[in-house]
Parts: sequence; C-alpha cells; structure tokens
Amino acid sequence: MIERDPDVSPELVAAHGLKPDEYARILALIGRKPSFTELGIFSAMWNEHCSYKSSRLHLRRLPTKAPWVIQGPGENAGVIDIGDGEACIFKMESHNHPSFIEPFQGAATGVGGILRDVFTMGARPVACLNLLRFGAPEHPRTRHLVAGVVAGIGGYGNSFGVPTVGGATNFHKGYDGNILVNAMAVGIARTDEIFYAKATGVGNPIVYLGSKTGRDGIHGATMASAAFEADAEAKRPTVQVGDPFTEKLLLEACLELMRTGAVVAIQDMGAAGLTSSAVEMGAKGDLGIELDLDAVPCREIGMSAYEMLLSESQERMLMVLDPAKEAEAEAVFRKWGLDFAIIGKTTDTLRFVVKHKGEIKADLPIKELGDAAPLYDRPHVAAPKKPKLSPVEVAAPIPNSEALARLIATPDLCSKRWIYEQYDHLILGNTAQPPGGDAAVIRIGDGPKGLALTTDVTQRYCEADPYEGGKQAVAEAWRNLTAVGALPLAATDNLNFGNPEKPEIMGQFVGCIEGIGEACRALDFPIVSGNVSLYNESSGRAIPPTPAIGGVGLLNDASRTASLSIKRPGDKILLIGTTEGWLGQSLYLREICGLENGAPPPVDLSAEKRNGDFLRGLIANRAVTAAHDVSDGGLAIALAEMAMAGGIGATIAAPASLPAHAFLFGEDQARYIVTAAADKAEAIRNEAENAGVACEIIGLTGGDTLTLGAGIAILLADLMRAHEAWLPDYMAGVKF
Repeated sequence: MIERDPDVSPELVAAHGLKPDEYARILALIGRKPSFTELGIFSAMWNEHCSYKSSRLHLRRLPTKAPWVIQGPGENAGVIDIGDGEACIFKMESHNHPSFIEPFQGAATGVGGILRDVFTMGARPVACLNLLRFGAPEHPRTRHLVAGVVAGIGGYGNSFGVPTVGGATNFHKGYDGNILVNAMAVGIARTDEIFYAKATGVGNPIVYLGSKTGRDGIHGATMASAAFEADAEAKRPTVQVGDPFTEKLLLEACLELMRTGAVVAIQDMGAAGLTSSAVEMGAKGDLGIELDLDAVPCREIGMSAYEMLLSESQERMLMVLDPAKEAEAEAVFRKWGLDFAIIGKTTDTLRFVVKHKGEIKADLPIKELGDAAPLYDRPHVAAPKKPKLSPVEVAAPIPNSEALARLIATPDLCSKRWIYEQYDHLILGNTAQPPGGDAAVIRIGDGPKGLALTTDVTQRYCEADPYEGGKQAVAEAWRNLTAVGALPLAATDNLNFGNPEKPEIMGQFVGCIEGIGEACRALDFPIVSGNVSLYNESSGRAIPPTPAIGGVGLLNDASRTASLSIKRPGDKILLIGTTEGWLGQSLYLREICGLENGAPPPVDLSAEKRNGDFLRGLIANRAVTAAHDVSDGGLAIALAEMAMAGGIGATIAAPASLPAHAFLFGEDQARYIVTAAADKAEAIRNEAENAGVACEIIGLTGGDTLTLGAGIAILLADLMRAHEAWLPDYMAGVKF
C-alpha cells in the first residue's frame, strides 16, 4: 500500500506554526498550493528559530566588527584573530524546550549541536561552557530537571572529550515551566584554514556525512518557536537523541577531510536538519540545490521525504565536495566508520529541488526560503521605570552576620561544585583556571597564551529595566574576563525571551538589545555570533528576560592570570570603584527582605572601562595577589568568596557614611576587590588616583574569621559549610 501525503488544509497549515498571512505569502511566492513536503520545508525555514523573523530587524543594531573580527554573525560560529596565525571560533545556542521535555537528551544534544557549529568551521573544540536557569527549588519538577540537565551536559561533553570549564546557574520561580539550557563551545583553528557554509561551483556533489537519519527530532525547530502549554510532555518525540562517541568520530573525520582540500563548503545539520543545511549552503552561494533522498542513509524503514528533510537526528553534516577528491573523501569517512553518501548536486537554477522514489516532492525558490521569510517590526512598549531605592529606605530586618550566612547558602549564591564536578574540566590538559572563579582560563597549545571564558546575565536587572540590564549583562561578562587579567575581545549572545507577539515582551527584547549594543560599543566588545530563543513561555507566563552573554578574552601570558583566592595573611585589601550602597533589585533585597522592587544599579560604561583597564594593568604587572569582581550579593559576598577560596580570613572596616547593610550588600557596578602586599597598597591607591579611578584600602587579610565592620564576625569554617551544603542536600532530597 502506497502512503499518500495528506492534503494541505488550513488546519494542517496552523499545525505547522504558519499564520494565515504567512501561508498567503507562500501561495503568492510559488504561485500554487504547496505539497505536504513543501509545507514542512516552509514551516522549518520560516519559523522563529531559523528565520529570526521577529528579531533580525533589531539584531542589526548590534556592533559586530573590530580589527580582530574575522567572521561575525551569519555563519555557524563567530571567528576572531588571537595572533600568531591562530583564530578562536565560538558560539552559544539554546536547547531550552527540549531540555524541559527530556532533560538528559535535551541538554546533551544542545552540547553536541554547539560543538558541531564550531568544528564545522575547521576548529578543534577546546572548551565548553553553559548558562542554566531552573525554576524555584520547591517546584516539584526542579530537582528532576537539574539532575537530568547536568547529567546530559556532563555525559556528552565528557564522552566527546572536551572540558566543560565554566557556567552560571540560577533558580527562580519565573522558570518553573520553561527552563533555560544555553550551551557555548570554543575552538581553535589556523586563520588560513577556516571553512564556511557558502556553496560554490555548479555540478559539485553534495555529500551526506555522519550518522544515519531517523525520526527523532522532527519538528524540533518548530517546537522551539512555540510557547509551552499543558501538553508539553506530548512533545517528547521532537527531542533528538545524541551519541557523543559518534560525534567524536565525526570531528576527527571532518578535520582530516578538511586537510585534503576536498571541502568546498560544509554545514552542520542542526535545527530543521537536512532542509536548513542544504538551503543555507545554496542560498549563501547563489546556487540551486538538487537532492535525491533515495540516497540518504536511514536507520528506519519507510521514511518519507517529509521525515527525512525535517529530521533532526544528531551527528550529521552536509558538504559540497570537490568532485576530483570524491574517492579520497569517501575513504576518510569509511575509515572512521561513518556514513558517506552523495545525495545531490549544486545547480545554477536557484531552486531547491527534492526528489524521492522518482517523484519531485519539492521545487521551491531557494533564496526566498530564507531571504523572503517574514520580517516583523512587532509593536513594543518600554517597561515603566522603577523608582530608585535609597539605602536608608531599606531597613535591615536581621543582623548583618545572619544575613551573610543566609545569603551565602541561597540557591543562587551557594557553591555549584555539585554541578561542575560532574563535568570533566581537566581533559586535554590545558585548563589553567577551572570552574568556580570569575572566568575560566585555558592555555592555547604549547605557547604562553591563554583564553579566558565566561557566561553571565543578571535577569532580575533585565526584568526591572531591560536597557540597564542589557548593559549590565555585557559589563558583567567583560568584568569577569578582566578580573582574571584577560583583554576582552568579543562576545556571543543567547537572547532568551517570551512571546514576541506581546508588546511588553517585545519591549523587553528591544530594550535589552539597546543596552547590549551600547555596552559592546563602549567596551570594544563586539558580538560575533549568537542565538535568539523566543516563545519561552508556559501557559501564557513568560520567563524573565534573560539575554545571556558569553565572553572571550585573551591572555598573552596565561601564567600572569589572577584568581580570586586570598593567597596569604597580611595583604592589604583594596576596593576599586565607587560604592553608593545600591540595594534596588539586589539579592539582599530579595532573599533577606523578601522584596523584588526598585531600579537596578545603573551601569556607568566609562567607569567600567576605566576601572577594568586599570585592574588589567595591575594584574599584568603582578602588583596584586588576588582579584575578584563585585556582583551578586555585593562586597560582603565577594570578600567571603575570596576568603573561602583561599582558606584565609579577612577584616575590613565599614564607613559611617552608609548604612552597614547597604555598604556590605549593595550591588553597585564597576567594582573589584583586590589584595596586594602591604608595602605596595599605597602605591596602587596613588596610581589609581592619578588614573581617575576610585580606589581605597579597606582592610587586611589573615586569621580564620571574616570580620566585616562591627556587625559581622563569622568563622570561615561555618561559612564554607553553609556555602557547600545547600545544593548537595537539595539534590539528595533534604527538606528545607
């Protein structure tokens, strides 16, 4: 019995995520009713996840160029020049919806996909990072989601053989129905050996590489472009299944093949699978693509053209091959035990033609599948400004010593050791600073250079004021890199928001983009790659706006990096930056006072640049023994983290000009704590004054106690116990 394609009806169009006006656009574009397979192709290429139809109008305002940028947005990953003929290739992407439905495989395949984006361009992956957001700890699914996501990230990265060196994990009720799993990968390549997705040459063979195609992941991209409702569990079949061992073989085979000169263009089969990879390669090269699906290696019997085109089975690549090197290329892949099949050719027709079992299943204009995707200038409204809270407006409900002990054990500020110890962060042997500090540091090969890597965003600031929150997300990532002594070079972003069809959500997106763009320009920190993840909603409730920033910085000498741990007693403690005691949207306000209100701290970008450049000079000259940026929880948390990391106490004085709790827990921006030899501290303070940088000596290291003014004196051992206990106890099911 021959299975017939269903008739394209209004109900079927709606089920594919296409609006009536979008379907009318399709009819006008092709001059006829699409086939079922063609409807699937349009659904894949025109959904939000692939076309960026709600966001690309605004993304154009982000700075993407600099003298060191080799490739900005638009390719599989961004590329920057790091000197000596070497390039750093990196990107961050989301796997939010799949990870909520099936946390292990959703997170694992998120790691696999971002690794392919990097090695598709000819780079050997050297590090992974992540940014995770979970719901409230008391939510019945949170513990299950944390366990599955962490196991998935570790299981894939560890098996593939790349270190997971950094991340950022928070909890908030706003993510109860829609967690965030953002994965970042970093690779190294020679600047003259970078590969792109632009197809060239008419009649060149199109080759399918890697694993066989199955039915897993069909409609994955469409699912990622829709909000969750009560039927989220029913979408489990749209989650892909990963195989890190096959991906490792695919990496080695691709890099070996690239050295032969056989590769004309190469593209990862990611979201929308074979469809998007084929269309993007052809459209970028102003060529047509003709595919014969009878040649596609399948692991399931009786797969239709629709299923093969939309499958998101993992560990697959599509390549345009130099026909003279076909035999050599096939031999490479056969050696590694991977599928190698010629499934089509490039043409000069500018058409995307798909054949299966002797029938033409699709014949569409290839450029318009991408270029003619809807572009929306959606209505947006700015969030109302929240009033500034002065320090005296926020009363301290409990003693400061009790506040510090409670804060250090909260889900957001507690030790994440339980998470990162499930990741192999030492494999490859180049990790110079592992997880737990401001930024991870990895050495580059056998030379002296190193890369600093980080991910960060403070979503509560973005929700209160998207513009300031967007600025702060960039500034925080820039500070993290600076605090280890690296020169920040470029960033990737992962813009996680709710339904863009709601003006208030679109207003959050636009505001964050404006803030991100302004900060990137002021800090010479261009965005070179990224991802937009919209429709992060559950039953009509959006997540907090979460524009994650992944940053990369360069250390000319990785041995001159700084770390946050206090190294010895008797060093002076210096505070760089100005403190006003800003408590609006602070963790102190939320966790101790039970309030989430007020304006977030403003970001003075000139002060950020001035203070960061000054600190970087101190680190390069080895004038400081430890450095740490001041962020969540303020000065008290930053100093506690430094003391716990080094096992050495500290004593500081609190000024009489501010309420003690505002001085200790305020989250003023552009600040760092450093320690220095006692005989160098005054010279550093004088140097800062000459550079126009606020800097004061506030205390001394030593002892086994953290003494912060007259109100706090806590044994380090007690702090460390509280800091380390929360997450393991929570995951073990301990009741709180």
